[in-house]
Parts: sequence; structure tokens; C-alpha cells
Amino acid sequence: MQSGKKLFSVRWKMYIFIAVTVLVVVFGTAAIAFFTSVNQIDTFYKHCASDNARNFASMVDGDYLARLRPVVESEEFQALRDRAEEEDNEELIEEYLKEHDLWDGYSKIRSMITGYLSNMEEIEYIYVIAHGDQDAQYDMYLIDEEEMPLYETGYYEVREDELLGMDLTHFNEPAISNGDWGWLCSAFMPVYDSQGNCVCVVGCDYSMEEVMAERTSFFASIFAGALGLIVIVLIGSMFFINKVVARPIKSMTEEMKRFNPSNHKDYETAGVMDLDIRSNDEISEIYDGIKDMQISIIDYLKEKERSEIDIKNKDQRIDKLSDESYKDALTGVGNKAALIKKCNEMKYRIEKEGEEFAIMMVDINNLKRVNDECGHEAGDIYIRGCCNMICDILAHSPVFRIGGDEFVAILRDYDYDNRRALTEKLKKYFMSSFSQEDKEPWLRYSAAVGMAEKTSEDNSIDSVFKRADKIMYEDKALFKQKYGSDR
Repeated sequence: MQSGKKLFSVRWKMYIFIAVTVLVVVFGTAAIAFFTSVNQIDTFYKHCASDNARNFASMVDGDYLARLRPVVESEEFQALRDRAEEEDNEELIEEYLKEHDLWDGYSKIRSMITGYLSNMEEIEYIYVIAHGDQDAQYDMYLIDEEEMPLYETGYYEVREDELLGMDLTHFNEPAISNGDWGWLCSAFMPVYDSQGNCVCVVGCDYSMEEVMAERTSFFASIFAGALGLIVIVLIGSMFFINKVVARPIKSMTEEMKRFNPSNHKDYETAGVMDLDIRSNDEISEIYDGIKDMQISIIDYLKEKERSEIDIKNKDQRIDKLSDESYKDALTGVGNKAALIKKCNEMKYRIEKEGEEFAIMMVDINNLKRVNDECGHEAGDIYIRGCCNMICDILAHSPVFRIGGDEFVAILRDYDYDNRRALTEKLKKYFMSSFSQEDKEPWLRYSAAVGMAEKTSEDNSIDSVFKRADKIMYEDKALFKQKYGSDR
């Protein structure tokens, strides 16, 4: 990492990714649901308007409208219409239509419109218009319901913007518009005379005011619901990410910063990771890999230190070949002869000065199984690994290998003062190593441990040895009872 470069936590990257994904998915789904609903409602009203316009158009006498239209379009009628509107006198229109023998048919269609509207409450308007052509700016209202004044007949009204440039006789799909009459869904159907000529157009309008108001309310509710769902999903996602990913990574990062390997340090003092991460995923594998690497570094440094000491003292060892006879060739610790020599050296101090000490007996578990199933080379690795763990814990005490799978340590001074804690710590280390089932058998170190201290009743080292040996075999019996014998 570059000096001074601020880290952008992977946790926040995941939070941002989840947030963006949830926003897109939820709002996208809400938008699709909203527009799908809107389209279905609009389609429903368009079908209704179209069907009713077609139905009413089939009920109107086209031949009568063919006679009425030119009369109403005439300059004489238009002048009379202006006068009737100005005087608010509907009788002028009625008398004029009667004079031209058009009143009965007019009154009949007008009554039909009123009756149709009373039976179809959802319909806002039905009317007959004398349509213009495709380029027309105006259309003339020919017949309307009975509530409209008679002088509205012949009234020219500006087309809605949505209808400009359209041929109303070939109006394929109803239009939804917001004009002077509010929100309407309008459909138009032509009326033909007996000669097949299109003489007028029937218009049918459904009011969309309530629909549009409810649409706004629906949009607000679906938006609020989507927002609430987003909040819930984000909170759940952040909690999950923090627990499964962010917190373990943060813990590992802090543990990695603590790792400070050097000579003379064991796993604990060097800061080897010791976290409870058992998620059975990639994070768990990363953790195990880093921990194994740290352990390997400590082991390497110890081996390196031993190698450096061996090289440094090479000439001295050559001059003192007899000393080699006191070392175990496989592990480098003292052998049985060295233990006997050490006990003889201590004998005087024990008997005359009452020196305090403790004996720790360690017997490796499953060595025969490792040798039988994995070979003696693996068995040698297993023995050295167990020995390293003993030496790491008992760093201030001499360790001896007195048999194929047996070790002895004499605890004095610091290790004696901390004998019980060190014993439990060694057991814990062996159990932790044995519990790593994903490792090869020869790397899952395990051993039975027994420790006994010299008491006032002991006259020799042998009695302490016997008690330690007994405690060790009791520990080994518990291991065999729980995990089975290797024989």
C-alpha cells in the first residue's frame, strides 16, 4: 500500500453495490407494475368508449343526419343560432327545424342520447358531430343531450390538440386527453347513410378525472411501498454483509497488524491469528491460509535460528563430538542419555538443597496410525511438529526425547512457577492442532500430557517421574476413549 493512501473499505463497496442494485431492482419493478396497471386501465376505458360509440352509432339514422347536416351548416341557420344564443331563446331553433321537417328526428336522437347516458352512468358525454377533414381545425356539434341548449346545435368548437391532423372517420384508437372538458377518454365512430356515405361521427367520452386522481395516489403508494421495501432490504443486507464479510475481514486485518515474528517468539507472543472463524466459505479458507502462513514463518524462523546456531557452533561441535551423543538425531532435543546426565547433575541439588522442579511427560498420540497409513517420512514430520510445539511452550526448560513417541521436560525457575498454566496451554495447542480436520494427518499434532511437581515427600526424581507418567497415561486414556486407539 502506498504511504498516505486512504483505504476504501470493501464493506462500503459492498454496501454501495447492494444499495444501487436494490434501488434499480425495486424501483424498476415498481415502475413496471405502475405502467402495466396504467396501461391496463387505459385499455379498459378505451375499449368501453369505443364499444359504446360503435353501439350508439349503429342506432342513429344516417339518412336523417344526411338531411340535417347541410341545413345546420347553412349560413341562414348559423345566423339564427347566433341570435338564439344571444337571446337565450331555444324556440327559434325548434321552430326552424319544424319548418324544415327535421324536428321529430332531431328530438328522437336527442332523447336517445339522454336515455343512453342515464343508463350508462360511467359515460360523461355522447354527441353527434359534423366532422371536418383531416386538416380541419374545428368540428361542428350537430346533436347533443337534452340538457344542452338547442342553440348549441351547429356550434363549432376547436379540436383538442390530441385530435389535430386526424381523420375522425378512421379514428383507430380512442384518445385520452386533458382539455377544456378535463380528463376524457374519447372514441369516435362514423355514421353512414343508406348510400354508404359517412355523414357524421358519434363521439363518446368517458371521464378520467377520478382515474387520474387515483393514479396519482397509486403512484404515491407504490413509491412509498418501494421505498419502505428498499429500507428493509438494505438494513438486512448491511447486517448480513457486516456479519458474514465485513466483521471477519476487519478482525483478520487487525490480527494481521499484530503479527510481529522474530527469533525467540512463540506463536502467541508473535501474534499468530487466533480467531473463531468457521464460516466454511472463502473467508474461512483465507483465514486458515494466513494463519498457516504465519505459523510457517514462526517455524521457519525457529529452524533458521537453530541452523544459525548450528553453523556458528560448528567448530565447537566438531571439537566436542561427544556432546552429539546427547542429542536426538530427528528432533535436535536431548536424548535419553542426556536426560540421565541431567538427572545425575540435579541429584545432589535435589537431595541436599531441596531444589524445586517439575517433570512433564508427553506421549504422542496416533504416531503408529500416521506411520502405517502415511509412511515413516510423514511420521518423522509428525514427531518434529509435536516436538516444536513442546519447545515453543516450554521455552525455558530442557526437553528430551526418550523413546519413539515419548518426551520429557524438566521444569525449573520460570517454567516451574508457571507449570500449571503452561501444561494447560500445551494441551490446548495440541487439541487446536488436532481439531484442524482439513489438514493432512501428519500435520494434526496431538499428544497426551502429564505434569507432576516435586513435593516434600519425594526423595528422588524417580518418584516425580512416576507420578507424571501416571497422569500422562490417564490423559492418553481419555483421548483413546474419545477418539479411539491407533492400534
